[in-house]
Amino acid sequence: MSKLSVVLPPPPGSNDVPIWTGTDFRVDGSNRRVLAFDVGESGWSEALFELHQDHVGDDHFADVASRRHTLLELDRWLPDRGGVILEVGCSGGYFLRDLAAARPSAEIIGADFALGALEHLGRALAAVPLLQFDLTRCPLPDASVDAVVLLNVLEHIQHDDIAIAQLHRILRPGGVMIAEVPAGTSLFDAYDRHLMHFRRYDMPGFLDLVEGGGFEVVTRSHLGFWLYPLFWLTKKRNRLWPPPTEMAAEHLVESAMATTRRVGGLGHAVMGLEAWLRSRAYLPFGIRCLVTARKPA
Repeated sequence: MSKLSVVLPPPPGSNDVPIWTGTDFRVDGSNRRVLAFDVGESGWSEALFELHQDHVGDDHFADVASRRHTLLELDRWLPDRGGVILEVGCSGGYFLRDLAAARPSAEIIGADFALGALEHLGRALAAVPLLQFDLTRCPLPDASVDAVVLLNVLEHIQHDDIAIAQLHRILRPGGVMIAEVPAGTSLFDAYDRHLMHFRRYDMPGFLDLVEGGGFEVVTRSHLGFWLYPLFWLTKKRNRLWPPPTEMAAEHLVESAMATTRRVGGLGHAVMGLEAWLRSRAYLPFGIRCLVTARKPA
């Protein structure tokens, strides 16, 4: 992307407004691949990024289905192929790549909390501006973006209501937010704690959070509808017999990731059938809540 219409504030320690050159930000006479702003405490880390890279990758059937759903929602609610689209929680870069291929005329921005992950991504994805910031202290100007995507991000933020308020602030009137969060408040277990989740969500509570932030919900559903019975049993087992040590919890997470990844083609087929069904009916449960909301015009 050769230009960026969003005017970003100077980063900490500078009075210079950053300029996107097409491959880097120009600040104070030097180039920065990642524009870094102040961050606070978070439920995300470089270690979790590496865990996801090592054990999940870009082809996990649930994540592929999630990205396809998000692109379909953008096509539905942001039919103009241009505009400014921000992904918060972009560290792997998988959705950014899909988005750039699907919408080459859009201004795409990636943001994450983990600086090391962003620097790694910057070496592989040269043409996308990358920002490090804390979403509860988002540096983007008011009404500056047309769409925001957050796939499994809000559960890592302690004050998710403040994050939602920031998203509402930076969206232009009529802009859309596409969010995905882990489902099932009663299923919070050692797996969630190891992944630094502050919570899981039920759909009614998630809708209250989004609508309380000033948004109008336009679509809602769940991902992992067919997987939910086995998922529910596994989570209940983990709650009844939690791993006794942090090392055991880490093994639990790695084992679960490896097991689901081995499902491979069958998982993709099941998620394809689910997507067909979701396009025709509301799916009342699943492993993740899916919500698309619009900032009223």
